[in-house]
Amino acid sequence: MTTVTTYLERLQQAADRAQSAETACRREAATRIAVLERERAFAFRRMNLMRSVADAAKPQMEDDSDPAERSGEEIAVARALALLRVRLGWSSDSETRDATLAHFASVVIALYRASGGAEMPDETSGIDDALGRFEAWYEEAHGASFWMLFDNPMQDTPRVDF
Repeated sequence: MTTVTTYLERLQQAADRAQSAETACRREAATRIAVLERERAFAFRRMNLMRSVADAAKPQMEDDSDPAERSGEEIAVARALALLRVRLGWSSDSETRDATLAHFASVVIALYRASGGAEMPDETSGIDDALGRFEAWYEEAHGASFWMLFDNPMQDTPRVDF
């Protein structure tokens, strides 16, 4: 081999190493961006859903109704769970859906109590704890984040003109 050939091979090796380093960096960056994108999406889904659920779980003005009727907390839970069903597009029941709604009820109860329906020592941590327990239960039970349920877009209903 000539000196020039050896020199050119070293340059080729250096170029290949630089290309490999760039490719690895781009792969790592793409992975990190995907993680951050998912975290952002879940954070906004969490905020938007919890804002709607908090509104549905707000204590309503109590009237002098029959005490045998449902309590304000029960009504708030029913309203919030109905809202969750609509947001997820759940128009039918299943064992999995019923379990999810039953576990999510504790989040609604924490919101209701923090909204003035009852006293709680630290309202914010109570809500965070309830939501955290729900998210952990869902992930353990289903092997995926609850917030992935919102990845499934609702099907458009075809418009029919008569």
